[in-house]
Amino acid sequence: MPLIVPALMAGNVAVLKHATNVPRSADLLAEVLAEAGVPAGVFDVLHIDNEQAAGVIRDPRVAAVTLTGSELAGRSVAGNAGQQLKKCVMELGGSDAFVVPEDADLDKAVAGAVASRFGNTGQTCIAAKRFIVVEPIADEFTRRFVAAAAKLRLGDPADEATTLAPMARQDLRDKLHQQVQASLGRGARALLGCEPDASHAGYPASILDAVAPGMPAYEEELFGPVASILRVKDEAEAVRVANDTTFGLGGSVWTADAARGERVARQLQVGAAFVNAIVRSDVRLPFGGTKRSGFGRELAEHGIHEFMNIKSIYVA
Repeated sequence: MPLIVPALMAGNVAVLKHATNVPRSADLLAEVLAEAGVPAGVFDVLHIDNEQAAGVIRDPRVAAVTLTGSELAGRSVAGNAGQQLKKCVMELGGSDAFVVPEDADLDKAVAGAVASRFGNTGQTCIAAKRFIVVEPIADEFTRRFVAAAAKLRLGDPADEATTLAPMARQDLRDKLHQQVQASLGRGARALLGCEPDASHAGYPASILDAVAPGMPAYEEELFGPVASILRVKDEAEAVRVANDTTFGLGGSVWTADAARGERVARQLQVGAAFVNAIVRSDVRLPFGGTKRSGFGRELAEHGIHEFMNIKSIYVA
């Protein structure tokens, strides 16, 4: 919807190629738009596989392409669009930093950490994934974070008592566990969880400490309920570590000093930086990333302009 509505508002028609595992969600979206009054033919769903998508991109009737998905999918779609010299917007993965200096309100920071890392079972591009904490308060923050995350209950999402649902697919759960195991093998420490649930695609709320360069938990996106604790000596090192990633989608800073928060936020190499709040999308704000998190912007006026030709007319 963040992609479709701006395109339609700019006067375009659109077709959606959904992820192969969610055809019903795509159909429901089409039904919602039809009920809202979108005329027939202005928006349609294409029930095709990934290989057929390249042919759609090549079709001369397609003027621009946009994708929300993985870096791998982004490379493929952007490559096909580039070969056809067609504009594209890529909203890809992220490994958002959650920066906690020594003056942070730890109650608020921990509550934000749990909400940002474990919401939607951690399967969110803008979820906080790397928790960069200065040494003076690292032990206390970590203790509180572990205690709060340990209260999450993994189970059936239809059960009202469940506070952490299974992951979308078992293969995604297995990949996440491989990343965790590789990080542990290179020196990370498991403070919570880090073992898959054998009965379904579930993975418990998990926290890794002593995360360092060379580990998947440092270098890669962990797209699931696993948090990485990175301890730093001061603000300057926190900024350096926050930017020491190939991703650049979002980041947050938690501090009692608003001016300090804005100063740090301005140094983060990301598309969206939040102070004392978790990163989220808002229709009033442009949304998108830098580096391997993609390019172009969704939402707000910037998102509408992505689907327009900016044309100059000069009359003497």
